[in-house]
Amino acid sequence: MTSNAPRRAVLTAALAAAATVAASNAQTASAAPAGSGTPAAGTPAGQPAGGSGTGAAADDPAPVDYHAWSTHADWNTGEHRGTEPVPGSRAGVRIARPAGTTDYADPHTGRTGTYEYATWTSPRRQLPHPATELVSSWNAHTPAGTWLQVELLGTYTDGTATPAYVMGRWTSGDSDDDIRRTSVDDQSDDVSSIYTDTFAIDDASAGKLLASYRLRVTLYRKPGTKDTPTVWRAGAFASDIPDRYTVPASVPGLDGAVELPVPRYSQDIHKGQYPQYDNGGEAWCSPTSSTMVIEYWGRGPSAADLAWVDPSYADPQVDQGARYTYDYQYEGCGNWPFNAAYAATYQDLQGVVTQLHSLNDIERLVKAGIPVITSQSFLASELDGANYSTSGHLMCIVGFTAEGDVVANDPASADDDAVRNVYRRAQFETVWLRTKRITASGSVGSGSGGVAYLYFPVKPSPGQRRALESVGVV
Repeated sequence: MTSNAPRRAVLTAALAAAATVAASNAQTASAAPAGSGTPAAGTPAGQPAGGSGTGAAADDPAPVDYHAWSTHADWNTGEHRGTEPVPGSRAGVRIARPAGTTDYADPHTGRTGTYEYATWTSPRRQLPHPATELVSSWNAHTPAGTWLQVELLGTYTDGTATPAYVMGRWTSGDSDDDIRRTSVDDQSDDVSSIYTDTFAIDDASAGKLLASYRLRVTLYRKPGTKDTPTVWRAGAFASDIPDRYTVPASVPGLDGAVELPVPRYSQDIHKGQYPQYDNGGEAWCSPTSSTMVIEYWGRGPSAADLAWVDPSYADPQVDQGARYTYDYQYEGCGNWPFNAAYAATYQDLQGVVTQLHSLNDIERLVKAGIPVITSQSFLASELDGANYSTSGHLMCIVGFTAEGDVVANDPASADDDAVRNVYRRAQFETVWLRTKRITASGSVGSGSGGVAYLYFPVKPSPGQRRALESVGVV
């Protein structure tokens, strides 16, 4: 997969043959020449996503189940092989006594290292509704020379098992002592596949879907050291979003305008900088958006952290975000869980990847003081004011106008002053929530189905906790 092929674009390409007939009958009016909606059947506006504690409603036509393990009680469950729970204000799991040793040949450095390892495997999560897609995410501390691997151990609706799918190999650093964080390609069976960070059923019409799963977290360190990774949160969203080219526009749910003071950073001013990280700033929408929200919460890299950046470059914290979210296999900075994990490396921040149902979900979060990073793809003609087309782009939703339109910090802007944009509600909701679209050439393109990053404090306020719970995140 190249850096210019978002994981959903590749997933959609695998299914495009089956969708071509439907595409020809879809809204051809939305097709327009590419540069750099109309409401229809879909998710009921304002319906909250299911999640841990509540589950997805059985009659939800677009169910999403987010579940995470993050408390001391959570870490006392599951299967421990050499790991132990960590108590305290930020509970976690770490290596106690290694279960064994293994060699890892890093394909991105050419180095082979010997590591001690230990594992924690979660309890089985029985999904309230079978799923066609799953994305995991995690928050962890990895001292130099340590790393972790997250695997999906799934069960299909016919009772058979998925392979042990690697969802990511991750470390926060990139020194000579560290492996290179990476997704793993070429993972599939005759039912499902892994597309960078996303598990997907290859053909939902064939009958088998994902019924349940466990997450296996393996922690690694060099022999003879007492250092250990500590995982604070491990979770996943599993969903069954139907193929949809349009969605119904939700009714604005706020009483008046609201806008959060999120810093504004442009990715475009970083063009040409550090091309080893996905060709420089023109592809840095994800880490630029992450940087905005990290700084909104009063966190960010120190001056010492940024000493490697050319001092002539503005906003060096964006370069930092690109470097430390970079996926060496995907060759890009847009790996969803790697961005969430990066945000959580800053003090007392959590990062989650999930799917939301409508802009009403974002309204509740923004009203509580939580900005939301969203993933969408569109033609320039489908989002007035954007003035560009994209097969996959991240931006930060910071507020709403009194009329309910979306106030976005869009990093695809000429400079920092131009980052604030207002997008029409119905247009934005469509390009964010749909799963399929018609490209300028008339072929089938992809959409995220409502994917969002949520970054928030370890101890959110009561209002923030209620807003998070309303979208299934606890």
